[in-house]
Amino acid sequence: MKAVKIKNLRRWRRTNRVRKKLRGCQAVPRLSVFRSNKHLMCQLIDDESGRTLASASTREKSLQSEIGYGGNVDAAKKIGTVLAQRALAAGIQNCRFDRGPYRFHGRVAEIANAAREGGLQF
Repeated sequence: MKAVKIKNLRRWRRTNRVRKKLRGCQAVPRLSVFRSNKHLMCQLIDDESGRTLASASTREKSLQSEIGYGGNVDAAKKIGTVLAQRALAAGIQNCRFDRGPYRFHGRVAEIANAAREGGLQF
């Protein structure tokens, strides 16, 4: 196998290993995080109905002016607080944190900490 295929396969396995333990529902959705070099995206997902209940991203026009560069820890803090506000407005207080293939470190950890400070409970 080529190196890129092996890398993607390992990433897919890590993601599935984490997600098989987490299942989101209407009462307790799954907080999924996507991290790229330039942007961060997170969403609360109800796996039973396949719907996104709330989301926040550094690519949103309303947040880009406040955040600036979306690939740093400051942007992660802002995204976490915005997601917590939107979740509380939608009536969601509890969630399960899905880190995906990423380590709970740096930007991913800051999203989680900011969401906790904003009122979400994991």
